[in-house]
Amino acid sequence: MRFAASLLVVLFSVSSCFAMEPEMPSLLKNGVTGNRDDSNQILFDSVNERFNADQPPLLLAVRNEQQLENVTCEGIYPHHLQGICTDGEFIYWSFTTTLVKTDLNGKLQTKVPVANHHGDHCFHEGKLYVAVNLGKFNDPDGNADSWVYVYNADTLKETSRHEVQEVFYGAGGIGVNNGNFFVVGGLPGTIEENYVYEYNDQFEFQKKHVINSGQTLLGIQTATFAHGRWWFGCYGKPAILLVTDAAFQMKGCYEFNCSLGIEELPDGRLLSASGHCEKDKGCTGAARIAVPDEKSGLRLFKTTGDN
Repeated sequence: MRFAASLLVVLFSVSSCFAMEPEMPSLLKNGVTGNRDDSNQILFDSVNERFNADQPPLLLAVRNEQQLENVTCEGIYPHHLQGICTDGEFIYWSFTTTLVKTDLNGKLQTKVPVANHHGDHCFHEGKLYVAVNLGKFNDPDGNADSWVYVYNADTLKETSRHEVQEVFYGAGGIGVNNGNFFVVGGLPGTIEENYVYEYNDQFEFQKKHVINSGQTLLGIQTATFAHGRWWFGCYGKPAILLVTDAAFQMKGCYEFNCSLGIEELPDGRLLSASGHCEKDKGCTGAARIAVPDEKSGLRLFKTTGDN
């Protein structure tokens, strides 16, 4: 979400979520922690167990995805990175006022200007769904103007838009699970819980979910569903990763920064985004592979391109 650089001096207030016993998904329990030489094979074996052999396209995608390593998005953009998503063949980057499509190596395929403020997004059935706020974020009086804009993933052409005004403090992130969409967003500094707004595939409002997370700076920025868990990236110093089950019950709270993007890859690993802005020049984005970790929630995965 949009915020002045001066706001970064605001410290994340330590909440009760740090005191809970973390529960990691089965991928971690199977031994995938990112510091074993055979991690890729373990991950592939895990996926093999989850999917039947009569689904060769998916398994082929997994094998190809194993080649994906840390990636830098080509180009410099006027505003900072808000989120990433992938279809396994391309990566999609939301830079607030620019929507960008690259290949898995970060090479630019196409980009389009978009309304301010485009936030985090998700890929589903050939389309990109972007959380958009045209009003004020984090306003206690709810002066947001929350939408979900939909784009054709091939062309980045807008195909539709849906009002999601139930997202009271401003839509900033979105994820998908079982065909329904879940929108997250802003939060005033006096509120000690976060909210997730559920919509069906026609964007008819279904339910407001509550996460007993304690206060997180400006709410939740990014969201993805992976390994039977929701992974939520939050701003702060330190930045915070919230992990919940599918019903939004807290499973862990960690000092890990995925507030600029978090996304699952077909092989079970995740992409965690980062970004940098330089005055009078612009902003860049990158993504690193991460795996579940018992102590830190996620751990950056060392690839062959790392020193």
